[in-house]
Amino acid sequence: MATDYYAVLGVRRDASQDEIKKAFRRLARELHPDVNPDPKTQERFKEINAAYEVLSDPQKKQVYDLGGDPLSASGGGGAGGFGAGGFGNFSDIMDAFFGTSQQRGPRSRTRRGQDAMIRLEIDLNESAFGTTKDIQVDTAVVCTTCSGEGAAPGTSAQTCDMCRGRGEVSQVTRSFLGQVMTSRPCPQCQGFGTVVPTPCPECAGDGRIRSRRTLTVKIPAGVDNGTRIQLAGEGEVGPGGGPAGDLYVEIHELPHAVFQRRGDDLHCTVTVPMTAASLGTKCPLETLDGVEDIDVRPGTQSGQSIPLHGRGITHLRGGGRGDLIVHVEVTTPSKLDAEQERLLRELAVLRGEERPLGQFQPGQQGLFSRLKDAFNGR
Repeated sequence: MATDYYAVLGVRRDASQDEIKKAFRRLARELHPDVNPDPKTQERFKEINAAYEVLSDPQKKQVYDLGGDPLSASGGGGAGGFGAGGFGNFSDIMDAFFGTSQQRGPRSRTRRGQDAMIRLEIDLNESAFGTTKDIQVDTAVVCTTCSGEGAAPGTSAQTCDMCRGRGEVSQVTRSFLGQVMTSRPCPQCQGFGTVVPTPCPECAGDGRIRSRRTLTVKIPAGVDNGTRIQLAGEGEVGPGGGPAGDLYVEIHELPHAVFQRRGDDLHCTVTVPMTAASLGTKCPLETLDGVEDIDVRPGTQSGQSIPLHGRGITHLRGGGRGDLIVHVEVTTPSKLDAEQERLLRELAVLRGEERPLGQFQPGQQGLFSRLKDAFNGR
């Protein structure tokens, strides 16, 4: 009875080449003779190697699926032994253990450049409403002398004579599996497959140079400290004149002399005299939208706040704006002349807040005495 190679690897008959390869690697790590010396395990390892030799080869797999003998048809050595010819897929076994699989052939000299970042300082008004800024950036750009090729004008890259353009060199060694061929990047061309005999004098063969340029950046309304604006393709040009990375503009908002920002709301403090707070007044305030009169209602206490809706920072996402919160600080006079003191005494008597000295109860101290304590720093 013919061996069911699909069952040996534990895959479906419609499994893809990638699924077959993954199944073989997993079993190879478990059953390799160096890992498990049990004779039964060695026989099992030979079976999975034979199954993979067939199923990984499209022609052998087709013969097998049609009911033929792919090993006899191809003259293969089957699953016997660990000698040369017993492992047609040694690179896959090595990959299962060491992860050495890599794309064959020369690697490109052209690679994507790195991203770059620049810090931009703006004031509160620019954060609130947005603005446009010109910034200077110093990044790598394509060399204008060689257009990114890296070779001096009139010359070009040449095929490496060591690897013949393959980007890698091979070496045959002996192991317990027989003769093994391994590959490594060519030391002469570093894996590129070509060499540049006469590098460009401007960029020294790198294909890029440093240059300072001016960019115009649109700052949207509502940005805050740490907000990053992405400018695609404005970063560092890659080696060999490769595509540029992105440029990120990080926003730094400068402190404001009057307002403190908390999210999209603004906060400020206004001071009003004791009499104005008692009687009520209007206090002019320079906001981001111009001068507005703050309505301080009669009896306003120190620490109270007055909200001005829609006078804060524009919401970065969505419409509308935050609020401006005005905190009121009531001040008392530090010095009183005789007439002012007399009037305050009369007010205290009229309000029943002044009592003879020595007759005060806790929490019942009169207005005038409280003022005097405040003036004397008690």
